[in-house]
Amino acid sequence: MVEHMNITEKKALAKQAEQLCTITHFSKSETEKLLHLFYSITQNRIDRPTFKEILHNDFDMTTLFFMERVFKAFDLDNDGFIDEIEWVKGLSIFLRGTIDEKIKYCFYVYDLNNDFYISREEMFHMLKTSMIKQPTEEDPEEGIKDLIELILKKMDLDHDGKLSPGDFEKSVQAEPLLLEAFGPCLPSWCSVYWFSGKL
Repeated sequence: MVEHMNITEKKALAKQAEQLCTITHFSKSETEKLLHLFYSITQNRIDRPTFKEILHNDFDMTTLFFMERVFKAFDLDNDGFIDEIEWVKGLSIFLRGTIDEKIKYCFYVYDLNNDFYISREEMFHMLKTSMIKQPTEEDPEEGIKDLIELILKKMDLDHDGKLSPGDFEKSVQAEPLLLEAFGPCLPSWCSVYWFSGKL
C-alpha cells in the first residue's frame, strides 16, 4: 500500500508522524517508518491473530495468554483492533518506555479483571500459565502458591493480601527485576535491538 500512496496520502502520513512523535519516544522519521510498517501489514487496522503473529515473530513472545493481554494493552479504545495511533503509542512503551510507563503497562497487563489490584487468584493464574512443569514435581500448584507468598512478602507493602498500583510501583522501583514478576509481557532486549534496527 505505501509504495502506491499518492502525494496527498504521503503528506497526510508525514503530518500524522509529526503529531505522533510529540507524544511518543520516536523521532518523526522513526514514526514515519513505523507508520509505513503498519500500512505494509494492513490498510487500516491490525486484528488479534496478525498482532499475535507480530509478537511471536518480532518480539519472541510465545505465551498465548500474555500475547492476548498485550493486545488488550495496545488496544486503547477496546474495539478489538489496533489502529496506527495505538500501534505507534504501544511500540513507544514497548521499545523505549520509561520505567514509570513500563510499570503502568505491566500492572495493566497483570490486572486481569481491571479492578486496580492484582489478587492472589490473578497471580496464580498468570504464574500457572507461564511456568514450565518439571517432571519431578509432585504438586506444581503448591510450588506456585509458595511463590505467591514470597512475592506478596516482597511486594505487598500495605499487607492487604493483594498488590495495588502503589505496591507494584514502589516494589519495582526498588527492585526492577520484579517488573515482569508474573510473566513475560515486554519484548526481550535482543528483539528490541533487532526491531529498533528497522527504524
